[in-house]
Amino acid sequence: MEQMQTRNVCLSSRNVRKMYLDAFHPAERMPFPMMVAMSKLWNTDFLEFSDGDTPCGFAYLAHNRQLVFIMFLAVDQALRSKGYGSAILHKIRRRYPNKKIIVSIEPCDAMAPDHALRVRRKTFYCRNGYRETAYRMRLSGVEQEILIRNGSFDKKEFRLFFALYSNGTVWPKIWKQEPEKA
Repeated sequence: MEQMQTRNVCLSSRNVRKMYLDAFHPAERMPFPMMVAMSKLWNTDFLEFSDGDTPCGFAYLAHNRQLVFIMFLAVDQALRSKGYGSAILHKIRRRYPNKKIIVSIEPCDAMAPDHALRVRRKTFYCRNGYRETAYRMRLSGVEQEILIRNGSFDKKEFRLFFALYSNGTVWPKIWKQEPEKA
């Protein structure tokens, strides 16, 4: 994994397209061709990670001078729990060493049918240096919990990031989650 290669995703990247479709619910997805087109912009990266000849995962992220937002990250199903996700996050940290890195995940709602998967996902990010922010957002109709690495979360900064990134078309609802009462 030390020699993990990174390359830009293109329309013919079948392995990445399959990983993307396998990993994300249709309600959460962007059209794959749009993602490839957006990655041509200065503030968007769509990266495939491979270990030798083996494609192992991808990350789709947006960035500005202060922060990086990992919109989509996945590891091939057959390669999960083998350290590839952590290696990908390490590559992202090295690529953007001085920026806040934000990721959003489905909340660990005890009533969710995939509760155990959500807990594993959150544990994975926390093990890789991400911290809870106590903030949630609704993006494309899906509630998500916001985690951060390298700094503290600023709601106004993140909303402005979305507004500028989307040319004013995306203004996610962001709120502070009230602590659960015992």
